[in-house]
Amino acid sequence: MTLRAFITAGFLVLATTLPAWAEGFIHARGRDLIAPDGNVFLIRGIALGNWLMPEGYLFKFKKAKAPREIHQLMELLLGPDDAWAFWSDFRDRWVAEDDIRLIAKAGFNTIRVPLHYGLFLAQNDRLGSDSNQPIRFEGPGWALLDRLVGWCRQAGLRVIIDLHAAPGGQTGVNHDDGTGFPLVFYLPREKARTTALWREIARRYGADPTVLGYELLNEPISTYNDEDLLNSGLEPLYRELTQAVREVAPHQLVFLAAAQWDQNMGPFGPPFAPNLVYVYHQFWSTTGLDAIQDYVNFSRLNRVPILLGEAGEAEDAWNRDYHRLNERYGFGWSFWTYKNLESSASVVNVTAPKGWTRIAAAGSMADPSLEKAGLTRAEAKAILWDYLDAIRLARTQVNVCYIRSLDLGADLPDSPCPRPAKWP
Repeated sequence: MTLRAFITAGFLVLATTLPAWAEGFIHARGRDLIAPDGNVFLIRGIALGNWLMPEGYLFKFKKAKAPREIHQLMELLLGPDDAWAFWSDFRDRWVAEDDIRLIAKAGFNTIRVPLHYGLFLAQNDRLGSDSNQPIRFEGPGWALLDRLVGWCRQAGLRVIIDLHAAPGGQTGVNHDDGTGFPLVFYLPREKARTTALWREIARRYGADPTVLGYELLNEPISTYNDEDLLNSGLEPLYRELTQAVREVAPHQLVFLAAAQWDQNMGPFGPPFAPNLVYVYHQFWSTTGLDAIQDYVNFSRLNRVPILLGEAGEAEDAWNRDYHRLNERYGFGWSFWTYKNLESSASVVNVTAPKGWTRIAAAGSMADPSLEKAGLTRAEAKAILWDYLDAIRLARTQVNVCYIRSLDLGADLPDSPCPRPAKWP
């Protein structure tokens, strides 16, 4: 098969006489995504929050919010060796193969996977070493991500890889595990590490159509930092990251998240490359056209697809009305999140084990200690290992009403949809 090179929007793209989508890739055409069979592919997704990017509120912690704070708390409660064992088992159990089969059976067609960069780099590189040596991509995240992509391939699901925590941070709050500033925009070293990580991710998965595409940054540039300065640098950074991805993965989609909690499309001009999807997030808004008018206008003006990348954690009626509003205007969606603790606003509810209020109390202290939480290390370990058992799918409750609020779940058994008790 002959190859021909051509220039599109400043990018060198390799194409074959056989279109990429004929080989299993989904591509953008105007405002739609098109599947290999030529039909419109509307993303109906769910995010695997907390799995490879822990968030404190999903443990009921009020102070230990960022991943590094959560890890520090677990070392305090368990000691280093048991903390390492806890996280190893947690990642195996929070998302297992039966979870992926449930997501497919429920009717979702896409999984969004939030990543923390540190899981994919060697330890010295995670710590931001100033060494001139090449970055070593040797972290434990690769095996977990490989396994997930394989399960999704078997289940017929697509995968969006989302960089939730970029080197240095892209948001400036606990969401990105940074220092309080989105340093990827300020420090060349952090931008270089982010670029290198994306090139490596794309190199590993660029030939696999199971991977729908790459969400370059989650919720870049919060409202707490230099918005005017940083917003002007968002699209240039996206251009660099997209070029790094396309050098090794020319066919997959690239997802561009808007600024300020993924809500401000103002920094974007017309699409600078093919196969771009623009992403916005929304929680707790109205459910009329006014809620998405800016995104409808942007999509129509620039002839690009829009993805509602996060929404939910609301009543079932809101989920129903809001996802239908987005579908009415051709927007796909991915709700947040698949599994949660004592929550009816997720696909799966985890029942907190006995004693979890004491673990939650420790994670809600400004200066936690075992003594303040009224725990011994043995007691903390017993509760946390009960939690590891509780997060197995077989021990959880499927929130069928939540799934049906998204117009999915036709193959699931009828359920009275019991509500978990309100957390203390």
